[in-house]
Amino acid sequence: MAYDTGRAQALGSSKNFYFPPSPPSTARPSRRGSFDGSYTSLASLALSFSLDTSPPSLSSSSSSLFSSYSSAAPGAKSQNRPCYPLPPVNGVKQVLTEDLKTPDSHVERDPRLIRLTGVHPFNVEPPLSDLYDEGFLTSEDLHYVRNHGPVPKCDDQDIYDWTFSVEGMVAKPFTISVRDLIDNYEQVTYPITLVCAGNRRKEQNLVRKSKGFSWGPAGLSTALWTGVPIGDLIARALPRRGAKYVCFEGADKLPNGYYGTSVKLNWCRDANKGILVAHKMNGSALHPDHGKPVRVVIPGQIGGRSVKWLKRIIVTAEPSDNWYHIYDNRVLPTSITPEASADLPDTWKDESYAIYDLNANSAICYPAHDEKVSLASGADTYKVRGYAYGGGGRRITRMEVTLDKGKSWRLAGVRYPEDDYRLAPEGEMLYGGRLDMWWRETSFCWCFWELDIALAELEGTQDIMVRAMDEGLMVQPRDMYWSVLGMMNNPWFRVVIHKEGNTLRFEHPTQPALMPGGWMDRVKKSGGNLTNGFWGEKVSGEDDSVIEEEPVKEICMTNPKVDRLITLEEFKQHGGDTEPWFVVNGHVYDGTPFLEGHPGGAASIFGAAGQDATEEFVTIHSENAKAMMPEYHIGTLDQDARAALSGEVEETDPSREVFLDPKAWTKAVLQDKIRVSADSKVFRFKLDHEAQQIGLPVGQHLMMRLRDPATRDAIIRAYTPISEGTDKGILDVLIKIYYDTPGRKGGRMTQALDALPVGHFVDFKGPVGKFEYLGNGLCTVGGKQRSVGRFNMVCGGSGVTPIFQVLRALTKDPADPTECVLLDGNRVEEDILCRVQLDAFLNSAKHRCRLIHTLTRPSETWAGRKGRMDRALIEAEIGPCQQPGKDMVLICGPETMEKSVHEILKSLGWTEDDILFF
Repeated sequence: MAYDTGRAQALGSSKNFYFPPSPPSTARPSRRGSFDGSYTSLASLALSFSLDTSPPSLSSSSSSLFSSYSSAAPGAKSQNRPCYPLPPVNGVKQVLTEDLKTPDSHVERDPRLIRLTGVHPFNVEPPLSDLYDEGFLTSEDLHYVRNHGPVPKCDDQDIYDWTFSVEGMVAKPFTISVRDLIDNYEQVTYPITLVCAGNRRKEQNLVRKSKGFSWGPAGLSTALWTGVPIGDLIARALPRRGAKYVCFEGADKLPNGYYGTSVKLNWCRDANKGILVAHKMNGSALHPDHGKPVRVVIPGQIGGRSVKWLKRIIVTAEPSDNWYHIYDNRVLPTSITPEASADLPDTWKDESYAIYDLNANSAICYPAHDEKVSLASGADTYKVRGYAYGGGGRRITRMEVTLDKGKSWRLAGVRYPEDDYRLAPEGEMLYGGRLDMWWRETSFCWCFWELDIALAELEGTQDIMVRAMDEGLMVQPRDMYWSVLGMMNNPWFRVVIHKEGNTLRFEHPTQPALMPGGWMDRVKKSGGNLTNGFWGEKVSGEDDSVIEEEPVKEICMTNPKVDRLITLEEFKQHGGDTEPWFVVNGHVYDGTPFLEGHPGGAASIFGAAGQDATEEFVTIHSENAKAMMPEYHIGTLDQDARAALSGEVEETDPSREVFLDPKAWTKAVLQDKIRVSADSKVFRFKLDHEAQQIGLPVGQHLMMRLRDPATRDAIIRAYTPISEGTDKGILDVLIKIYYDTPGRKGGRMTQALDALPVGHFVDFKGPVGKFEYLGNGLCTVGGKQRSVGRFNMVCGGSGVTPIFQVLRALTKDPADPTECVLLDGNRVEEDILCRVQLDAFLNSAKHRCRLIHTLTRPSETWAGRKGRMDRALIEAEIGPCQQPGKDMVLICGPETMEKSVHEILKSLGWTEDDILFF
């Protein structure tokens, strides 16, 4: 067999090629995960044809992407048979040290990948030069990864038994295993480039911080994907009339449910769109980071639509209501600020802002960032090289390079290695799938471009800029379109040239993640204006003043006199019920002195003992609370302890008998939203199993955690469910939704909950609270037991829920002698929550309990009390404290009501020891 070295060099450094033998039999090959004989030969060829991967940078005589290509059929030196690239050989991967204490401790990875979001979750891109040097196909090792949370685990022996469903608006829903997918459907193999919608986002973040992390220009990769065209599965299910969308859902369990999204049904039915349900990548079973064992691959669209770890395909009439479909992968108008975006739920749900097709984009790969070229090297030219890609199957038809900031342009050569696969013989099989692309005119892969430029020209200019145009004549814009999520960034790619003696040094716009470097970073740090239309350079007539960022106001929570370093071993010794220590922002605090006085009770502090409580503390506590922290500051974790603690994972056993855990967040699925008034709903959550008990003592609360749809910050609030703590399987929480009004912002948590689709997860933690009712008048306050003869309960609006718990327990037991009076204030009659239940409680204990409703905006038919919770009402129904230490007031409601009632009670002689705010 002849090997065309020139042709191998023509594709850069992806030097593995396959010259196919005589066309194989068209008989259907054996499947089920085993490869036929051709796979062995492919593997051996890939190894024997692996060449040097360091492309030369200088001189016009260096290897070119185009030197051996012509309009004639390629492969003339190999009996006129076409050749096409094969994947680079994978290196040796291992479980990295950073991943050992994360949920991804089962995943082997390449250490070259650049982490963009800290240790976990795993979001990475390869170094740009390494990506380009691998050539057209990217190895499993260097393929970029976008994970929203832990990687679902599927052992090798379980791959073929993994199942996913096809359901929804179909006549014949079904569940299929990976084994069935391979055995019973015809397979295809396509080269496809996947691109994260955040590619090049670091540039946007330097102009103005978006709500996404900082991708560099290497958030893309190309692989050979083998699987089943999704149209074959959809056809089997028989979609019903009215169906327009196909939703996908993965197995990755995240803070806001399983990851999911949707595309249009007619795209799935169109073979020209190339959408696959894939089970192989580059000829091997999928790597865990890339969807093992099965995933969706959608060519030409952003990577966020290609759902990994596939579990459900749902045919619907409307786009997906998945949280990640609504609040991710969108380009909002550039006028919407990060702050404003949090208050625009209808804007987020507007499908016209959703991203599907990629836009035209390109980057310069060589010269690399900080690459230096000697003018005395003897070379006359430098070969500028890079990549480009289009979207929706559109080809890049033009690459232009400018050395004078866009005044004039010159054309670069463009090479599409994807076209080589179109020339494969009829019936060609690759990795068990048909390589049948001759008929398809859509292009789903990146292309390479290059241009030789005289070194003398580079010496005489300030920068190199490039732009791509696709076959729809859409061209990369000169200026950035900034948006709140920082997605689809595609302005001209600019590399600055510095003259340093007899050397040229090249500077890219940015470096990924928090890595310093790049001309944009330099310009911003020097006070330049990156939005002045001249890439931050000062122009004639521009104000010389330096743009200063508004300083962030921070409250010091540490004691400057404390310099003690604390090891992990020492810190963990204080993780129990004595001397509880906890960590906030790497600093250690002793909660012991505040056990009795903490508003959330000792349980709140014990629940944080021995843990990093940064997110909960910063989210929940007021500025006043933060200002108190230096008093409790005792030291700082050492580096080893910080690393170990940051990698700790909150894990709970789903088979456990009790749902709530005071030291770990547990997840429950939102099963239903039951409207009980115009602005109040019961949110019903399904626990892990039917026999699982909630585990909440009477009078205590639980914490609920969501992610803000715009900022991704945690929102944590305390609620008291209306379910009894001994209930099993189901958890009901009654919540009043505070909607935005023209003159007032609504509640972040309540509106986020209201927007949460059924089927998503919410995090819970608890119990917390300083009060617990034990029955028969006995209760504990701050851990101290006391006997109460009479409870005076005052509530307003949704503040009835903690009162509800105590009143139910107090009236449920006929032998309980405790007296009570409940004053419930609302605006209108329809606002009275749990009215039927409250009446039932009081009717069962009329001889010792009474209930008074008062309305501030009563109707003409209202026969009850009218007006606010004023002195006259409180004096008449509660009066002065008759038995200090035996009588108690429980208060829960709006802040203004609580403050007013508190002042009235104090004037009536009540002491702080007998007044409790929930």
